[in-house]
Amino acid sequence: MPDTADLTFQRTSDVEAVRQTILDVHAEVRADFGLMSKPFNHVARFDERLTAYAQRSGWQAVIARTAVGEPAGFCFGTPLAPDSAWWAAMNPPLDEDYTLETGTRTLAFQEICVRKPWRGRGIARRLHDELLADHTEERVTLLVDPTVGDGRVQAVYESWGYEQIGQQKPFDDSPTFAVMMRSLEETAT
Repeated sequence: MPDTADLTFQRTSDVEAVRQTILDVHAEVRADFGLMSKPFNHVARFDERLTAYAQRSGWQAVIARTAVGEPAGFCFGTPLAPDSAWWAAMNPPLDEDYTLETGTRTLAFQEICVRKPWRGRGIARRLHDELLADHTEERVTLLVDPTVGDGRVQAVYESWGYEQIGQQKPFDDSPTFAVMMRSLEETAT
């Protein structure tokens, strides 16, 4: 089992510097969960979303790497802009006051993947916390497929302080996601 003590966490807003690493880790991790047969998870389709997210103001990624530069995982997110469509597919619809975005109100935690040798060792939480560390938004939201890992992935987010506020299917080829939210200021137990 690899040693996690030598991991470093590289924060970047330059998608081109980390694109191939993100795509490679995405493909490996989604394959581990048996998800690569779904068009939504195909590498080209994921790269489309990555490109769209990375074009938004404030996009950042964090890559966990070993001392020799091998990636252990990644995450990325973006503050929701005033014209964000993030809330458009909510079921049930949320109050307008709740979905009003200013560009500084809500951080969308869009993706996280940890390679198998590093799973179960706190790396996902470290990636998550590293991305959120410099953000001053009021809250953070994410989407999780509640069927992945028989609900265990969603349970991890709940243990980090997230609560489900509804569900949405934001793309024709996507699963129906649980939409989760937590205060950015709170410390999860």
